[in-house]
Amino acid sequence: MHAIQNLNHALFLLLNAGATTPRWWIDLAVFVANDLVYGVPVLLIGLWLAGGPSRRGAALLAFAIAMAALGANQLIGLAWYQPRPFVIGLGHTWTSHVPDASFPSDHLTLFTSIGLGLLFGGLKRVGAATLVVGLLVGWARVYVGLHFPLDMAGSLMVATLCSAVIVPLWQRMGVACTTRLQSVYRLVLARPIARGILRA
Repeated sequence: MHAIQNLNHALFLLLNAGATTPRWWIDLAVFVANDLVYGVPVLLIGLWLAGGPSRRGAALLAFAIAMAALGANQLIGLAWYQPRPFVIGLGHTWTSHVPDASFPSDHLTLFTSIGLGLLFGGLKRVGAATLVVGLLVGWARVYVGLHFPLDMAGSLMVATLCSAVIVPLWQRMGVACTTRLQSVYRLVLARPIARGILRA
């Protein structure tokens, strides 16, 4: 375990931005690390509003995997607290963050879960693009000093395992869940749908 921790720290110091890094590059990395995540709910809502059972089903599957994976992250963080690099005074930290558990990364877990859900839901291009963006976010969060590299490996494992559990269940219940949620959506937003503002 000690050898793994030493390797984790060494990889972090190799990837972490140093004191001579240009400020504009740091600002870009901070944006990628902190702000691209807000595009995830926009993506899911956009897929739902675009209409069609395939897009809506894929969005719901991705959401289900993400919720399961983020819940698993919380349990892992409670069972085993791994301090963030700045808590132990390692490397350089270029943006503020609360000193909660570092392992696994919620950001990469979210992107990976959503990407896998969209892939398994049949939206291969959108899913693949989401995974690529997620990897960039994971790199940026190590680069600006918020996470260790093994936090990202943990995120990939959690999201993959949750996908392996949720996808078979979704294959049995997904159509029914999507149909019911579409019914609720059409009932609650009946007026905008009738006016053509939203798609049924």
